[in-house]
Amino acid sequence: MNIFSRESIVEKLASAEFDVLVIGGGVTGVGAALDAATRGLRVALIEANDFACGTSSRSSKLIHGGLRYLEQYDFKLVREALKERELMVGHTAPHLVSPVSFLFPLHEGLKERWYVGAGLALYDALRGKERILPAHRHISPRKMREVAPALRSDILKGGILYYDAQVDDARHTVTIARTAERYGALIANQVEAIALIREGGRVVGVKVCDRESGQEFEIKSATTVLAAGIWNSKIQEAAGVNHGYDIAMSKGVHIVLPKSAISLKTGVILKTALSVLFVIPWKEFWIVGTTDTPWIGSKEEPLANRADIDYIIEQANQVLRHPLKHTDVISVYAGIRPLVAPTEASSTTKISREHVVDHPLEGLISVAGGKYTTYRIMARDAIDAAASDLLRIVPESCTEEIALLGADGYSALLNRVEALAVANSLSREVITHLLSRYGSIFEEVLEPAKLDASLLEQIDPNLPYLRAEIHYAVTHEKALHVSDVLMRRTRIALEVSDRGVAAARVVAQVMAPILGWESARSDREISEYDALVAREFDSETLIVGAA
Repeated sequence: MNIFSRESIVEKLASAEFDVLVIGGGVTGVGAALDAATRGLRVALIEANDFACGTSSRSSKLIHGGLRYLEQYDFKLVREALKERELMVGHTAPHLVSPVSFLFPLHEGLKERWYVGAGLALYDALRGKERILPAHRHISPRKMREVAPALRSDILKGGILYYDAQVDDARHTVTIARTAERYGALIANQVEAIALIREGGRVVGVKVCDRESGQEFEIKSATTVLAAGIWNSKIQEAAGVNHGYDIAMSKGVHIVLPKSAISLKTGVILKTALSVLFVIPWKEFWIVGTTDTPWIGSKEEPLANRADIDYIIEQANQVLRHPLKHTDVISVYAGIRPLVAPTEASSTTKISREHVVDHPLEGLISVAGGKYTTYRIMARDAIDAAASDLLRIVPESCTEEIALLGADGYSALLNRVEALAVANSLSREVITHLLSRYGSIFEEVLEPAKLDASLLEQIDPNLPYLRAEIHYAVTHEKALHVSDVLMRRTRIALEVSDRGVAAARVVAQVMAPILGWESARSDREISEYDALVAREFDSETLIVGAA
C-alpha cells in the first residue's frame, strides 16, 4: 500500500464501521490488529504519531525469556516468552529475529558455576520440545579468554555460554503492521484519538483528528482496544472511565558503542546490584544497558542524563580490561517501560505478572504492561476480550501460524547472496543488510532503482542503508516525516555520532517528490529534525564525545 492511498484510508476510517478499532501503533497494538484481522474481523488501527515511536523502538532489542524472572520463580512467564522466541526465530519472523549468544561470566568458581548452570539448564528446559536455538554450554577460563578477550581474567573463573535472540524492534513493529494490512486491517499513523464515543454504557467508537490535515471525524466500531501503553490512562481519564490498573513509568537507558570499543566474539550479561546489564552485539556496534529508574518527566521524550550514562559505563567497566570512556559513546537512547499492577476491586483480568487486560465498559478493552517478546500473547488476550463483546462466534487466534511479511522464502535467499549481489549490482554486505530488514520482499525496495539508479547510493557512506530504502519507507511503510525515516524505518539516528543530522537533507530530497513537498516544506522538516535531535539526544547532558 503506498502513500497515495492515505487519503482514501482516512475516508474509509470515517465512513466504514468496524468490529475492532485499535488505538496505538506500538508492537502490542499492531499485534492486536494482526490478531483481529486474521480472525476475519473488520479492523482499523490508528496511531497518533508514528509506528513504534515510543517504547517499541527503544527496547534492548532482545527477544528473550528473561533470566532474572527465574530467580523470582515466574516460570510461567519465562516459558511463555521462550516459546515466543522459538516461534519468531523458527517460523514467524526468521528474517527479523536472529539468534545471539551471551556469555555469563563467573566470579566464584564451582559453587557459582553449579548455581548458574542449573538456572540455565532450567531456562533451556522451559522452552519446550521445539528447540531452534542451541543449548547452553560451560566454558573454561582459557576458552573464555579466546571468546571474550575484553574481560578481566584476574577476577573471572570461566563462564557459561547461552543463546537468546535479537530484533530491530521498530522494523519488526512496522512489519507486523504491514502484515495486518495484508489480511485486511485498515491502518493509519498521525491519526490521534481525541475522545471515546459512548451510547449509554457502551463505547461505540472514537472521535479522532488527522494530524496531517487537521480534519476531525468519528470512527465507528463495535469494540475499541486501547493499546497505547503509557497513554492508555489519558484516553480513559478524559472519558471518565476508571481503569483497572495503575501504571508506573520506569526509564531504561542504553548506550551505543562502535565494535572497536570492546573486543568480544559474543554478547555478555552481567549481574548488577540492581538488575542485569547486557552488552549486546548490534551490527557493527554494541548496545550496552539498561537502567531501571522511576520516570516522572515527559512521556513523549524520555531523556537520558549523565547519571544514567555513568551507571552503565561503571557497571561495564567492572569486568572490562580496557575501561569504556564517554568519548567511546556514539549515541544514547531512553525508553519508558509501562509497569502495571491491577487496582483493588477492578474488572482487570491478570493474564500474567507482566501484562493486564482491562474491560471496564462494554465495547472498551485496554491492554498494558508486558514485554516486547510476548507481544503476540498480549495481542491475543486483548482480542479475546474484544471478541466477548461481539454478538457472534469469533474464531480463535491463529497468529501462531502466521508468518510476517518477508518470512516466506527467506532461508533460500540467504543461500543465494552472492548471486543476488551480482544480479542487483550491489555488494554482498548490502544484500545481506536488505535481507535482514525486508526478507523475501527485498526486491520491492530495489524496484524504483531500475528507473533511478541514484536510489542505489548509500545514505551515509559508513552505513549500508540505500536511498531506495527512504523511497520505500514513504511508498510502502507510511513514513511521513524525516524523523520517521532516520529514527525508525532506518536506525541511522542511533548509528552515527551526529544522530543523522547530516543525512537529514538526503532523506528530505528523496521524500520530497513523493510527498509533494516544496523547498520550504523540506527545509522545515530538516529544521524540525535538527531541533528534535537537540532535545532528545544532545540535551541528554550527553556529554557523549566529552571527556
